[in-house]
Amino acid sequence: MLLLLLSFLLQSLAYAPPQRSVAPEPPLAPEGFVASEGSFASEMPQRLVDLRGFWLFQVGDDPDWANADFPDKNWGEIFVPSIWEDEGFGGYDGYAWYRKHIHVPRLPEGQTIVLDLGRVDDVSAVYINGLFVGVIGSFPPDFRTAYHEWARFTVPRSFLKENDTNIIAVRVFDGQLEGGLREGALGLYAEPSPTPMVLDLAGRWKFRTGDRSSWRAPMFDDTGWDEVTVPGYWELQGYNDYNGFAWYRTSFDASTVRRAKDLVLLLGKIDDLDEVYLNGTLIGATGNMERQHIQGDEWQIVRAYPIPPEVLRYGGENVLAVRIYDGRIGGGFHEGPVGLVQAVDVEQKGTAPEAPSFSLWEFLKNWF
Repeated sequence: MLLLLLSFLLQSLAYAPPQRSVAPEPPLAPEGFVASEGSFASEMPQRLVDLRGFWLFQVGDDPDWANADFPDKNWGEIFVPSIWEDEGFGGYDGYAWYRKHIHVPRLPEGQTIVLDLGRVDDVSAVYINGLFVGVIGSFPPDFRTAYHEWARFTVPRSFLKENDTNIIAVRVFDGQLEGGLREGALGLYAEPSPTPMVLDLAGRWKFRTGDRSSWRAPMFDDTGWDEVTVPGYWELQGYNDYNGFAWYRTSFDASTVRRAKDLVLLLGKIDDLDEVYLNGTLIGATGNMERQHIQGDEWQIVRAYPIPPEVLRYGGENVLAVRIYDGRIGGGFHEGPVGLVQAVDVEQKGTAPEAPSFSLWEFLKNWF
């Protein structure tokens, strides 16, 4: 009996919940407290927009309801956070949508922007200004509830219009019992990043299924390709049940990036295998793409590839092309961060070894 108890305890300690791109609800700085530079409160989240209150609400399901220009004046209202059974929809199970028009102020520099929706019963997908941001749980037919998870989404800064009106649309599915945006300190937050992002590359990327070597070329014309949100599984963006090869492409201006020998390209987690080309040059890869051999844990490996200084065009436009092979289930970029970081910044913060050479392991250990 004692051996069985010890075995159970060891298994409990070894258990790790599934990884996801959200984090536990953060503490808030005291109301009215103004943080000075370097103070404790400066390391705490700042609520930019309070989302508690009345939202527009409609039962049913229509993909057009995600669009920023959808006419929603005739929708009803519902108080958030609450379960919709307490707001006049007793006994309703199924799909419903929430929409809210908000004014977003100027975004603070060097901060991560997070949309916090608290706890949602059961599944939620978020769109901002018509652009897909992320999903918690899984909609039917592969239903998986996420009522116990905290629905927090990292928002690409490019999705938001500063000093202007923005539209948040939330698709919700409730399988049984209570449903809706049920609890939490809902809001749009600015949160400190563990390491400053030199250049944030999260957002809309060009995307195409298939596989051609010419798609790595910087001058390749990808204007006819679709666009998807990175990070985000491609199954959640119109490519349900697709397995095989696909390519992502994006271009970025590096004229504001300071020259450094220790720049690193962070691509978060990719499902399953990848090759990364910067301006046509292979700078990193995970797994055996040619044999399409998946060991099983590649989707949980954080991609962090050092950038050769001679490859990056500091004076202007750069093209990043990512070839991905997915064996089964989810495919593509599924967890951030995505962007350029400078390893020397980590060392100056004292979170990396004092040795002058860059240790990728130490850098990743302190980032994640």
